[in-house]
Amino acid sequence: MKIAYTVSEREHWVSAAGGLIGILSVLWVSQFWVSGHGGLFIIASMGASAVLLFAAPHGAMSQPWAVLGGHVVSALIGVTCQRWLGDEPMLAASVAVALSIAAMYTLRCLHPPGGATALNAVMGGETVHALGYGYFFDPVLLNIVVMLGVAVVFNYPFAWRRYPQIWHRKTVGVAPDPAHQDAEEKAMIPHSNLVYALSQLDTFIDVTEEDLQRIYALALGHHHPANEAAMQPSVATASETA
Repeated sequence: MKIAYTVSEREHWVSAAGGLIGILSVLWVSQFWVSGHGGLFIIASMGASAVLLFAAPHGAMSQPWAVLGGHVVSALIGVTCQRWLGDEPMLAASVAVALSIAAMYTLRCLHPPGGATALNAVMGGETVHALGYGYFFDPVLLNIVVMLGVAVVFNYPFAWRRYPQIWHRKTVGVAPDPAHQDAEEKAMIPHSNLVYALSQLDTFIDVTEEDLQRIYALALGHHHPANEAAMQPSVATASETA
Protein backbone atom coordinates (compact mmCIF):
# COMPACT_ATOMS: atom_id res chain seq x y z
CA MET A 1 0.00 0.00 0.00
CA LYS A 2 1.41 3.36 -1.04
CA ILE A 3 1.41 6.36 1.32
CA ALA A 4 -0.28 9.40 -0.21
CA TYR A 5 1.57 12.67 0.35
CA THR A 6 -1.26 15.13 -0.25
CA VAL A 7 0.28 18.32 1.16
CA SER A 8 0.89 21.26 -1.16
CA GLU A 9 4.24 22.40 -2.53
CA ARG A 10 3.94 25.46 -0.30
CA GLU A 11 3.74 23.23 2.76
CA HIS A 12 6.89 21.40 1.68
CA TRP A 13 8.88 24.62 1.72
CA VAL A 14 7.30 25.95 4.91
CA SER A 15 8.31 22.72 6.65
CA ALA A 16 11.83 22.93 5.24
CA ALA A 17 12.17 26.56 6.34
CA GLY A 18 11.02 25.59 9.84
CA GLY A 19 13.62 22.85 10.04
CA LEU A 20 16.34 25.23 8.87
CA ILE A 21 15.47 27.90 11.44
CA GLY A 22 14.95 25.34 14.21
CA ILE A 23 18.30 23.57 13.86
CA LEU A 24 20.17 26.82 13.19
CA SER A 25 18.71 28.32 16.38
CA VAL A 26 19.64 25.28 18.47
CA LEU A 27 23.21 25.33 17.12
CA TRP A 28 23.59 29.07 17.66
CA VAL A 29 22.25 29.04 21.23
CA SER A 30 24.20 25.90 22.08
CA GLN A 31 27.44 27.35 20.73
CA PHE A 32 26.89 30.53 22.74
CA TRP A 33 26.17 28.49 25.89
CA VAL A 34 28.95 25.96 25.38
CA SER A 35 31.58 28.64 24.83
CA GLY A 36 31.42 29.45 28.53
CA HIS A 37 30.39 26.14 30.08
CA GLY A 38 31.87 23.33 28.00
CA GLY A 39 29.88 20.32 26.82
CA LEU A 40 28.23 19.34 23.55
CA PHE A 41 26.63 21.48 20.87
CA ILE A 42 23.61 19.42 19.89
CA ILE A 43 22.31 15.87 20.05
CA ALA A 44 21.65 14.21 16.70
CA SER A 45 18.08 13.29 17.71
CA MET A 46 17.16 16.99 17.38
CA GLY A 47 17.21 16.45 13.62
CA ALA A 48 14.44 13.88 13.93
CA SER A 49 12.49 16.13 16.29
CA ALA A 50 12.75 18.94 13.74
CA VAL A 51 11.06 16.74 11.13
CA LEU A 52 8.12 16.08 13.46
CA LEU A 53 7.80 19.66 14.74
CA PHE A 54 7.91 21.34 11.35
CA ALA A 55 6.66 18.69 8.90
CA ALA A 56 3.99 17.13 11.12
CA PRO A 57 3.09 19.80 13.72
CA HIS A 58 -0.44 18.40 14.19
CA GLY A 59 0.72 14.94 15.22
CA ALA A 60 0.42 13.66 18.77
CA MET A 61 4.14 12.80 18.74
CA SER A 62 4.97 16.42 17.92
CA GLN A 63 3.15 18.09 20.80
CA PRO A 64 5.18 19.89 23.50
CA TRP A 65 4.75 17.29 26.23
CA ALA A 66 5.68 14.47 23.84
CA VAL A 67 8.85 16.30 22.77
CA LEU A 68 9.88 17.44 26.25
CA GLY A 69 8.88 14.30 28.13
CA GLY A 70 10.18 11.93 25.46
CA HIS A 71 13.66 13.42 25.39
CA VAL A 72 13.96 14.09 29.12
CA VAL A 73 12.84 10.63 30.26
CA SER A 74 14.98 8.92 27.63
CA ALA A 75 18.03 10.97 28.58
CA LEU A 76 17.71 9.99 32.24
CA ILE A 77 17.19 6.34 31.37
CA GLY A 78 20.11 6.36 28.93
CA VAL A 79 22.55 7.84 31.45
CA THR A 80 21.37 5.41 34.15
CA CYS A 81 21.83 2.40 31.87
CA GLN A 82 25.30 3.59 30.86
CA ARG A 83 26.31 3.92 34.51
CA TRP A 84 24.95 0.55 35.61
CA LEU A 85 25.62 -1.50 32.48
CA GLY A 86 28.51 0.44 30.97
CA ASP A 87 30.75 -2.64 30.88
CA GLU A 88 28.32 -4.20 28.39
CA PRO A 89 27.60 -1.33 25.96
CA MET A 90 25.45 -3.37 23.57
CA LEU A 91 23.24 -4.55 26.42
CA ALA A 92 23.15 -1.08 27.97
CA ALA A 93 22.12 0.54 24.68
CA SER A 94 19.39 -2.03 24.02
CA VAL A 95 17.97 -1.80 27.54
CA ALA A 96 18.06 2.01 27.42
CA VAL A 97 15.98 2.16 24.24
CA ALA A 98 13.57 -0.53 25.45
CA LEU A 99 12.97 1.16 28.80
CA SER A 100 12.60 4.53 27.10
CA ILE A 101 9.83 3.19 24.89
CA ALA A 102 8.04 1.70 27.89
CA ALA A 103 8.43 4.90 29.92
CA MET A 104 7.22 7.14 27.09
CA TYR A 105 4.14 4.98 26.63
CA THR A 106 3.40 5.07 30.36
CA LEU A 107 3.86 8.84 30.62
CA ARG A 108 1.96 9.50 27.35
CA CYS A 109 4.92 11.28 25.78
CA LEU A 110 5.82 8.94 22.92
CA HIS A 111 8.38 10.74 20.75
CA PRO A 112 10.53 8.55 18.45
CA PRO A 113 13.66 10.76 18.65
CA GLY A 114 13.68 10.03 22.39
CA GLY A 115 14.99 6.57 21.59
CA ALA A 116 17.96 8.15 19.83
CA THR A 117 18.57 10.39 22.85
CA ALA A 118 18.76 7.33 25.11
CA LEU A 119 21.00 5.51 22.63
CA ASN A 120 23.35 8.50 22.39
CA ALA A 121 23.73 8.56 26.17
CA VAL A 122 25.19 5.04 25.99
CA MET A 123 26.99 5.02 22.64
CA GLY A 124 28.04 8.68 22.45
CA GLY A 125 31.58 8.03 23.61
CA GLU A 126 33.71 9.34 26.44
CA THR A 127 32.68 12.96 25.90
CA VAL A 128 29.05 12.10 26.57
CA HIS A 129 29.84 9.68 29.39
CA ALA A 130 31.89 12.35 31.14
CA LEU A 131 28.81 14.57 31.38
CA GLY A 132 26.98 12.04 33.56
CA TYR A 133 23.53 13.29 34.46
CA GLY A 134 24.64 16.69 33.21
CA TYR A 135 23.73 15.25 29.78
CA PHE A 136 20.11 15.76 30.85
CA PHE A 137 20.57 19.54 31.24
CA ASP A 138 23.12 20.29 28.55
CA PRO A 139 22.74 19.50 25.73
CA VAL A 140 19.36 17.69 25.97
CA LEU A 141 17.16 20.10 27.92
CA LEU A 142 18.80 23.15 26.34
CA ASN A 143 18.22 21.77 22.84
CA ILE A 144 14.59 20.92 23.59
CA VAL A 145 13.70 24.32 25.05
CA VAL A 146 15.15 26.15 22.06
CA MET A 147 13.56 23.82 19.51
CA LEU A 148 10.11 24.03 21.12
CA GLY A 149 10.36 27.82 21.36
CA VAL A 150 11.16 28.09 17.67
CA ALA A 151 8.37 25.64 16.75
CA VAL A 152 5.73 27.65 18.63
CA VAL A 153 6.85 30.99 17.17
CA PHE A 154 7.42 29.70 13.63
CA ASN A 155 4.13 27.80 13.30
CA TYR A 156 1.94 30.47 14.90
CA PRO A 157 1.53 32.81 11.88
CA PHE A 158 0.24 29.94 9.73
CA ALA A 159 -3.39 29.36 10.76
CA TRP A 160 -3.46 25.85 9.30
CA ARG A 161 -0.39 24.77 11.29
CA ARG A 162 -2.06 24.43 14.68
CA TYR A 163 0.86 24.15 17.09
CA PRO A 164 0.44 23.31 19.85
CA GLN A 165 -2.96 21.73 19.33
CA ILE A 166 -4.41 23.48 22.38
CA TRP A 167 -3.88 26.78 20.56
CA HIS A 168 -6.13 25.64 17.74
CA ARG A 169 -7.24 28.61 15.67
CA LYS A 170 -9.84 28.04 12.98
CA THR A 171 -9.16 29.47 9.55
CA VAL A 172 -11.16 32.66 8.97
CA GLY A 173 -12.18 34.58 5.86
CA VAL A 174 -13.82 31.64 4.07
CA ALA A 175 -17.59 31.64 3.67
CA PRO A 176 -19.15 28.56 5.31
CA ASP A 177 -20.56 25.95 2.99
CA PRO A 178 -24.02 24.83 4.25
CA ALA A 179 -23.69 21.44 2.58
CA HIS A 180 -20.27 20.93 4.17
CA GLN A 181 -21.55 22.03 7.59
CA ASP A 182 -24.43 19.57 7.34
CA ALA A 183 -22.04 16.78 6.38
CA GLU A 184 -19.70 17.68 9.22
CA GLU A 185 -22.52 17.50 11.78
CA LYS A 186 -23.57 14.08 10.49
CA ALA A 187 -19.94 12.95 10.49
CA MET A 188 -19.38 13.50 14.20
CA ILE A 189 -18.42 10.17 15.71
CA PRO A 190 -19.12 9.65 19.42
CA HIS A 191 -15.96 9.76 21.53
CA SER A 192 -16.66 6.32 22.98
CA ASN A 193 -16.90 4.84 19.47
CA LEU A 194 -13.56 6.36 18.48
CA VAL A 195 -11.90 5.05 21.63
CA TYR A 196 -13.30 1.57 20.97
CA ALA A 197 -12.17 1.58 17.32
CA LEU A 198 -8.65 2.68 18.25
CA SER A 199 -8.47 0.07 21.00
CA GLN A 200 -9.30 -2.63 18.46
CA LEU A 201 -6.34 -1.57 16.32
CA ASP A 202 -4.15 -1.88 19.45
CA THR A 203 -1.39 0.34 18.08
CA PHE A 204 -0.39 3.98 18.42
CA ILE A 205 -2.02 6.25 15.84
CA ASP A 206 -0.27 9.61 15.47
CA VAL A 207 -3.40 11.68 14.93
CA THR A 208 -5.69 13.54 17.32
CA GLU A 209 -9.38 12.77 17.78
CA GLU A 210 -10.19 16.24 16.45
CA ASP A 211 -8.29 15.59 13.23
CA LEU A 212 -9.91 12.19 12.81
CA GLN A 213 -13.34 13.85 13.04
CA ARG A 214 -12.29 16.58 10.62
CA ILE A 215 -10.86 14.14 8.06
CA TYR A 216 -14.03 12.06 8.16
CA ALA A 217 -16.23 15.15 7.83
CA LEU A 218 -14.25 16.44 4.85
CA ALA A 219 -14.37 13.05 3.15
CA LEU A 220 -18.11 12.76 3.73
CA GLY A 221 -18.68 16.33 2.56
CA HIS A 222 -16.72 15.65 -0.64
CA HIS A 223 -19.17 12.87 -1.55
CA HIS A 224 -22.23 14.68 -0.19
CA PRO A 225 -25.30 14.48 -2.50
CA ALA A 226 -25.33 18.29 -2.82
CA ASN A 227 -21.76 18.23 -4.08
CA GLU A 228 -22.52 15.42 -6.51
CA ALA A 229 -25.52 17.34 -7.84
CA ALA A 230 -23.34 20.39 -8.34
CA MET A 231 -21.05 18.30 -10.52
CA GLN A 232 -23.83 17.04 -12.81
CA PRO A 233 -24.11 20.09 -15.14
CA SER A 234 -20.45 19.93 -16.10
CA VAL A 235 -20.77 16.22 -16.81
CA ALA A 236 -23.85 16.81 -18.95
CA THR A 237 -22.16 19.59 -20.89
CA ALA A 238 -19.22 17.33 -21.56
CA SER A 239 -21.56 14.62 -22.87
CA GLU A 240 -23.43 17.03 -25.11
CA THR A 241 -20.18 18.37 -26.54
CA ALA A 242 -19.05 14.86 -27.34
